[in-house]
Amino acid sequence: MKKSIIFILLTVIGVNAYPQTGKASEPSAVKWYTIQEAEQLNKKEPRPLFIDTYTDWCGWCKKMDRETFTNSVISDILNNKFYPVKFNAEGKESITFYGQTYINDGKSGKAHQLAVALLNGQLSYPTVVFFFSQKDGKPAVQPIPGFREAKDMEVLLSFFADKAYDTQTWEAYQKTFQGRVK
Repeated sequence: MKKSIIFILLTVIGVNAYPQTGKASEPSAVKWYTIQEAEQLNKKEPRPLFIDTYTDWCGWCKKMDRETFTNSVISDILNNKFYPVKFNAEGKESITFYGQTYINDGKSGKAHQLAVALLNGQLSYPTVVFFFSQKDGKPAVQPIPGFREAKDMEVLLSFFADKAYDTQTWEAYQKTFQGRVK
């Protein structure tokens, strides 16, 4: 009887420990930075910043963490072509970014001043922000709101990583893009 119970317990534990296919059971392979770390890295070796602006209560943000950022193609692009940043838009800490200090003073509801600045006052979550240098060297900020599946995120990441915005429209790039995400 004891052997049967032990066998059943070991079987149940073994089945539950084995990752189920089709589920995002592994944490993201993206190496996330703070915004200050990304700024310092960018000064040493310039790359665009990819800022995932989220909140703790946002269900779509959590879904994107589970389903999009765990994709190996997405994490590869983010880790090698960008400085990826996770930024809590309702965080309480003071943040200095490119010489300006931002706080969460409560004037924009729960939103941090940096979130308001990065999202051009359009507080919607999740929103990813591309922070990059233009041809003239001036910084550009491009917020893009909404949940993205991995295949849609790949197109978006590639558009900015390849600097396609310098030579073609988003619509033209989408039509010709051949991705690796299935």
